[in-house]
Amino acid sequence: MFDPNFRRTVVFIIDHREEGTLGVVLNRPSDVPVDDVLPSWGRHVVEPQSVFVGGPVEKKTALCLAALRAGETAAGVPGLIGVRGPVALVDLDADPDALVPKVRGLRVFAGYAGWDSGQLAGEIERGDWLIVPALPSDVLATPERDLWGQVLRRQGVPTALLATHPGDLQRN
Repeated sequence: MFDPNFRRTVVFIIDHREEGTLGVVLNRPSDVPVDDVLPSWGRHVVEPQSVFVGGPVEKKTALCLAALRAGETAAGVPGLIGVRGPVALVDLDADPDALVPKVRGLRVFAGYAGWDSGQLAGEIERGDWLIVPALPSDVLATPERDLWGQVLRRQGVPTALLATHPGDLQRN
């Protein structure tokens, strides 16, 4: 994909329904510390403790994802909305001190990736996206991990071979 908003990105889908789809880009950290925009949450997010660029839509909107500790469910924790498995959406109006003992980590995103009804299906049909299962650890991955390459490699051949693509063909 040549759109710079999505080039070599891993997008975690939060909600998919008839009306449209909402997700966040997991591997685009910004230089803005969470503490600068959400002071009560800054010390609670995982490294690098910066806001991640969740996507090109509503860039001033903050979303927070959490990976729950073993044995915890989103339904059992006020301030959390279950997304998939141990991944939950965090109500940023909730008390972070009450949530932190229940989660393995938190990540804050500015903006999101959004698709209207049928738009994402059309992009998938054109071959613009690869659909693969997410791991809860993907939500908390540090920028040093090359999440894009790691997700591709765990898919097996032939998809794993895409992880070796240099990005810039002149560097091949």
